Amino acid sequence: MKELYVVEDLPAWNPNLRSKAAVRTSDTRHYVDPSIACAALGLGPHDLINDLKTFGVLLASLCIRDLHVYAEKMDGLAYHFRDSAGLEADAVIHLRNGAWAPVEVELFSNDRIEEGVKNLIKLSEMVDTTKMKKPSFLMVLTGTECAYRRPDGVYVVPSSCLKD
Repeated sequence: MKELYVVEDLPAWNPNLRSKAAVRTSDTRHYVDPSIACAALGLGPHDLINDLKTFGVLLASLCIRDLHVYAEKMDGLAYHFRDSAGLEADAVIHLRNGAWAPVEVELFSNDRIEEGVKNLIKLSEMVDTTKMKKPSFLMVLTGTECAYRRPDGVYVVPSSCLKD
Protein backbone atom coordinates (compact mmCIF):
# COMPACT_ATOMS: atom_id res chain seq x y z
CA MET A 1 0.00 0.00 0.00
CA LYS A 2 2.88 2.38 0.69
CA GLU A 3 4.16 1.83 -2.84
CA LEU A 4 0.73 2.82 -4.18
CA TYR A 5 0.71 5.97 -2.02
CA VAL A 6 -2.50 4.93 -0.25
CA VAL A 7 -1.03 5.07 3.25
CA GLU A 8 1.77 7.06 4.82
CA ASP A 9 3.60 6.46 8.07
CA LEU A 10 3.76 9.23 10.66
CA PRO A 11 6.92 8.86 12.76
CA ALA A 12 6.91 9.08 16.54
CA TRP A 13 8.04 12.28 18.24
CA ASN A 14 10.58 11.76 20.99
CA PRO A 15 10.87 14.91 23.13
CA ASN A 16 12.83 15.55 26.31
CA LEU A 17 10.33 14.69 29.04
CA ARG A 18 10.34 14.94 32.80
CA SER A 19 8.14 11.84 32.89
CA LYS A 20 9.30 8.30 33.55
CA ALA A 21 6.69 6.90 31.12
CA ALA A 22 8.28 5.28 28.08
CA VAL A 23 7.65 7.02 24.78
CA ARG A 24 6.24 4.72 22.11
CA THR A 25 8.43 4.82 19.04
CA SER A 26 6.41 2.96 16.43
CA ASP A 27 5.00 4.88 13.50
CA THR A 28 1.28 5.39 13.02
CA ARG A 29 -0.29 4.89 9.64
CA HIS A 30 -2.73 7.25 7.95
CA TYR A 31 -4.48 7.34 4.60
CA VAL A 32 -2.86 9.69 2.11
CA ASP A 33 -6.37 10.49 0.88
CA PRO A 34 -9.21 9.34 3.17
CA SER A 35 -11.69 9.58 0.29
CA ILE A 36 -10.09 6.40 -1.10
CA ALA A 37 -11.17 4.55 2.04
CA CYS A 38 -14.69 6.01 1.74
CA ALA A 39 -14.92 4.93 -1.88
CA ALA A 40 -13.54 1.45 -1.17
CA LEU A 41 -16.02 0.96 1.68
CA GLY A 42 -18.89 2.57 -0.22
CA LEU A 43 -19.38 5.20 2.50
CA GLY A 44 -21.23 8.44 1.98
CA PRO A 45 -21.90 11.39 4.30
CA HIS A 46 -24.90 9.73 5.98
CA ASP A 47 -22.91 6.57 6.65
CA LEU A 48 -20.16 8.57 8.34
CA ILE A 49 -22.58 10.53 10.52
CA ASN A 50 -24.02 7.20 11.68
CA ASP A 51 -20.54 5.75 12.38
CA LEU A 52 -18.67 8.42 14.31
CA LYS A 53 -15.72 6.15 15.11
CA THR A 54 -14.95 5.63 11.40
CA PHE A 55 -15.66 9.30 10.73
CA GLY A 56 -13.14 10.27 13.44
CA VAL A 57 -10.42 8.02 12.02
CA LEU A 58 -10.91 9.44 8.52
CA LEU A 59 -11.04 13.03 9.80
CA ALA A 60 -7.78 12.45 11.67
CA SER A 61 -6.12 11.11 8.51
CA LEU A 62 -7.34 14.11 6.54
CA CYS A 63 -6.09 16.59 9.14
CA ILE A 64 -2.75 14.80 9.60
CA ARG A 65 -2.19 14.87 5.85
CA ASP A 66 -2.74 18.63 5.74
CA LEU A 67 -0.64 19.29 8.85
CA HIS A 68 2.16 17.24 7.32
CA VAL A 69 2.07 19.37 4.15
CA TYR A 70 2.02 22.64 6.12
CA ALA A 71 4.85 21.52 8.39
CA GLU A 72 7.03 20.73 5.38
CA LYS A 73 6.26 24.17 3.90
CA MET A 74 7.57 25.72 7.14
CA ASP A 75 10.76 23.62 7.14
CA GLY A 76 9.45 21.11 9.65
CA LEU A 77 7.92 17.69 10.05
CA ALA A 78 4.76 16.20 11.49
CA TYR A 79 4.98 13.46 14.09
CA HIS A 80 2.67 11.72 16.53
CA PHE A 81 3.17 11.22 20.25
CA ARG A 82 2.12 8.37 22.53
CA ASP A 83 3.58 7.20 25.82
CA SER A 84 3.16 4.06 27.90
CA ALA A 85 0.79 5.87 30.28
CA GLY A 86 -1.70 6.43 27.43
CA LEU A 87 -1.01 10.13 26.87
CA GLU A 88 -1.08 10.99 23.18
CA ALA A 89 -1.21 13.75 20.60
CA ASP A 90 -2.49 12.95 17.12
CA ALA A 91 0.11 15.25 15.61
CA VAL A 92 3.11 17.24 16.73
CA ILE A 93 4.43 19.87 14.35
CA HIS A 94 8.17 20.25 14.93
CA LEU A 95 10.11 22.87 13.00
CA ARG A 96 13.84 22.82 12.32
CA ASN A 97 14.31 25.90 14.57
CA GLY A 98 13.03 23.91 17.57
CA ALA A 99 9.53 25.34 17.63
CA TRP A 100 6.82 22.73 18.17
CA ALA A 101 3.09 22.44 18.72
CA PRO A 102 0.91 19.45 19.62
CA VAL A 103 -2.45 18.92 17.91
CA GLU A 104 -5.39 16.70 18.81
CA VAL A 105 -8.07 15.87 16.25
CA GLU A 106 -11.59 15.46 17.64
CA LEU A 107 -14.98 15.46 15.97
CA PHE A 108 -17.42 17.90 17.55
CA SER A 109 -18.38 16.57 20.96
CA ASN A 110 -17.62 18.97 23.82
CA ASP A 111 -16.52 16.00 25.95
CA ARG A 112 -14.01 14.88 23.32
CA ILE A 113 -12.73 18.44 22.87
CA GLU A 114 -12.24 18.73 26.66
CA GLU A 115 -10.36 15.42 26.69
CA GLY A 116 -8.14 16.63 23.85
CA VAL A 117 -7.42 19.87 25.71
CA LYS A 118 -6.46 17.99 28.88
CA ASN A 119 -4.08 15.75 26.90
CA LEU A 120 -2.42 18.73 25.22
CA ILE A 121 -1.94 20.62 28.47
CA LYS A 122 -0.58 17.54 30.22
CA LEU A 123 1.87 16.87 27.39
CA SER A 124 3.06 20.49 27.34
CA GLU A 125 3.66 20.36 31.11
CA MET A 126 5.70 17.14 30.81
CA VAL A 127 8.21 18.55 28.34
CA ASP A 128 11.49 19.60 29.91
CA THR A 129 11.64 23.28 28.89
CA THR A 130 15.25 23.56 30.06
CA LYS A 131 16.12 21.39 27.05
CA MET A 132 13.32 22.30 24.62
CA LYS A 133 11.24 25.34 23.81
CA LYS A 134 7.75 25.69 25.23
CA PRO A 135 5.07 24.79 22.68
CA SER A 136 4.23 27.58 20.24
CA PHE A 137 0.54 26.75 20.66
CA LEU A 138 -1.82 23.93 21.63
CA MET A 139 -4.61 23.12 19.17
CA VAL A 140 -7.63 20.88 18.96
CA LEU A 141 -8.80 20.45 15.36
CA THR A 142 -12.52 19.72 15.23
CA GLY A 143 -15.51 19.31 13.01
CA THR A 144 -17.05 22.44 14.55
CA GLU A 145 -17.88 25.58 12.59
CA CYS A 146 -16.06 28.32 14.50
CA ALA A 147 -12.55 28.84 15.79
CA TYR A 148 -11.81 30.27 19.21
CA ARG A 149 -9.12 30.55 21.84
CA ARG A 150 -10.07 29.14 25.20
CA PRO A 151 -9.20 30.92 28.47
CA ASP A 152 -6.50 28.27 29.07
CA GLY A 153 -4.85 29.33 25.79
CA VAL A 154 -5.75 26.24 23.75
CA TYR A 155 -7.01 26.94 20.24
CA VAL A 156 -10.09 25.07 19.01
CA VAL A 157 -10.01 25.23 15.23
CA PRO A 158 -12.37 23.79 12.60
CA SER A 159 -10.71 21.36 10.23
CA SER A 160 -12.11 23.49 7.38
CA CYS A 161 -9.47 26.11 8.29
CA LEU A 162 -6.78 23.76 6.99
CA LYS A 163 -6.60 25.23 3.55
CA ASP A 164 -4.12 27.41 1.74
